[in-house]
Amino acid sequence: MFGLVDGNNFYASCERVFQPKLRGVPLVVLSNNDGCAIARSAEAKALGIKMGQPAHELKHLVRRHGLQMRSANFGLYGDMSARVVSILREAAPRVEVYSIDESFIDLTAVPNREAFAQELRTRVHRWTGIPNCIGIGPTKTLAKLANKAAKTGTGVVDLGDRAARDALLPKFPVEDLWGVGRRLAPKLVAMGVRTAADLRDAPADDILSKFGVTLARTQRELQGHPCMSLEEVEPDRQQIMVSRSFADRVHDHEAVAQALATFAVRACEKLRARGLVTSGLWIFAHSDTFRPELPQHAANRTIALPAATSDTMLVLGMVRRMLRGLLQEGIAYKKAGVALLDLARPEDVQQDLFAPAVAGDQRLMDTLDQINRKFGRGVAGLGASGWKDKPAWGMRQHMLSPNYTTIVSDLPRVRC
Repeated sequence: MFGLVDGNNFYASCERVFQPKLRGVPLVVLSNNDGCAIARSAEAKALGIKMGQPAHELKHLVRRHGLQMRSANFGLYGDMSARVVSILREAAPRVEVYSIDESFIDLTAVPNREAFAQELRTRVHRWTGIPNCIGIGPTKTLAKLANKAAKTGTGVVDLGDRAARDALLPKFPVEDLWGVGRRLAPKLVAMGVRTAADLRDAPADDILSKFGVTLARTQRELQGHPCMSLEEVEPDRQQIMVSRSFADRVHDHEAVAQALATFAVRACEKLRARGLVTSGLWIFAHSDTFRPELPQHAANRTIALPAATSDTMLVLGMVRRMLRGLLQEGIAYKKAGVALLDLARPEDVQQDLFAPAVAGDQRLMDTLDQINRKFGRGVAGLGASGWKDKPAWGMRQHMLSPNYTTIVSDLPRVRC
């Protein structure tokens, strides 16, 4: 039996934990460079604000309805997510972190699931300030469906019983199902499949032949047959990419190089956190594709590394080599990125008779990571990324909240 714990309007809720003045008022969190809405409070949704709506279209709501806007603070959101997950790990025997705001938990051995879920929901809210809902079902798809239903009810919905499923599935639109979405929904509706119950009861051969194995698996899960297990360990990734659109077009190619170095540093941090090494590297930079009247250029290079590594200094050396002659004179760049390719665990790397299988100074990298984990990311860094300097290519974040939980100087102050 699966439970799905989901933080309600997670990014907006994180902002409200440390800013009580934001509670009860419409609030949106904006994407990188303050471009568009990526999270909305219930009050903002009531104003008709759409996901992905450009920020400049919302300015009239600031004046008319007191709309509040905040720049995305992923450091804060990631730390708050970790706090929620730590509570779930204490309460449930097995936990799968599905996303920053969603986690599946194992409820197989829980006798009174609904009471357990209500108590857990209350504990998460009390200890972190994050409101949440819990959906319960014999499959992940049904738990996800139950979670959506819980948002408009008591906060917990249990679809463990067939009678509960028979009552809810006919009311649940097929386009809202996990694994369906807007692309498949019109085709399903055209063949008379309008609800979750319709999909559950449709001829299995038709679903498989017309839509493939993924939707056939969703159908089986709606019928109560688990097709997806709980994954406590995240599967190893095939690549890790870090990229960013710049706040403004960057003419200074040294600044673009600094950006790529910074992205390489972050990618290597992610690589080591997963216990992996990389054997390939890809970098890219391109001009502003939304301004076709300006000179355009798209640059990219891929290289195989001499030996697998997770050493940031070796990767940075390769980035510098790849940059020689890559950027074009007179071009202003708007986006750049770094990808680490051909990832593997060190013990799985093909051995070389004449060189170490894995290159680099692992002890130095471990020390660097420990310092940054203890004192905050960026406390110790490498000069190639500009480190402490304010970058010319930095994101536009004019409405960024303090890092209340990860930077000592940003801790809230209480005056007695």
